[in-house]
Amino acid sequence: MVYDYEIKSLLFGLAIGDVLGVPVELASREHLNETPVFDMEGYTIHNKPPGTFSDDSSLTFALVESLIDGYNLNTIALNMIKWYDEGFWTGDGEAFGIGKTTHTAINNLRKGVNPNLSGESYEYSNGNGPMMRIAPILFIITFKPICERFQIIKEVSSITHAHTRSIMACFYFLEFLRHLLLNDLDKYEIYSRLQKDIPEFLNKYLNGKNSEFDLKQITYFNRLFIDKIYEFKDTEINSGLYIVDIIEASIWCLLTTNNYKEAVLKAVNLGGDTDTTASVTGALAGLLYGFDEIPKEWIDKLVRNKDIEDLAIRFSNSLVV
Repeated sequence: MVYDYEIKSLLFGLAIGDVLGVPVELASREHLNETPVFDMEGYTIHNKPPGTFSDDSSLTFALVESLIDGYNLNTIALNMIKWYDEGFWTGDGEAFGIGKTTHTAINNLRKGVNPNLSGESYEYSNGNGPMMRIAPILFIITFKPICERFQIIKEVSSITHAHTRSIMACFYFLEFLRHLLLNDLDKYEIYSRLQKDIPEFLNKYLNGKNSEFDLKQITYFNRLFIDKIYEFKDTEINSGLYIVDIIEASIWCLLTTNNYKEAVLKAVNLGGDTDTTASVTGALAGLLYGFDEIPKEWIDKLVRNKDIEDLAIRFSNSLVV
């Protein structure tokens, strides 16, 4: 099956969210309540012109480049090194925005550590690094059995973040994207379905089969698995570097808005790790609403937009069997 439109929707959706968040990264919610973001800005914290994307998009595009030649962890790892060392798939030749855990993992990879072992698995290593780059794996795993989907997500996350909680968060993200791609349920039905399907899978399949998994980690996702997060007030939503906060905030933004623009601006104006909250929200909203619903003026301002479109086409063509 050809997913050219869907791939373009996801990649541009993610990148636009990223560039909207870059200029106000780590700004407080109080500040953004007073001076909210309404449009694509530039310069401020990273001194980059409007439309410049960060590591979120760069590592996503580097992942896609590797997937064009088939799923291979070593190729994914090499492209991550190439991004950091050579500016591969950056907006202006400079890699910026890298987190501590991802930086450590890339150093490990550079030293020759196997990508299955390069990521940290400590509890404090649950930043949002794997989630910001993992979305394109969707098009590799869509029709695989759930156990295979989980295994591939685990492998890709663990290149940088190998803790159970990070893997579970990425799994939730990809399963939500998968239902959006299949267009089999509306967004609230997806939310409800995953409240049943994911805990059931984690408990039944992983219990006893993967002894390294601490199934108590499921409880860290109770706000998604038990509550109706879309009924929460914004004061109950966190948007920092923690991976659980990012998936909660992104799902909340998706479920409490009605179009792409509204969703990503809501994500940015939560403050905190604005580029990642908005890029994850943007991937979800891009796939839900489609490329044509992303404001054209934002697409036109996005650096390397023609290269990104070409990347989407090449990736789609590589999936044709």
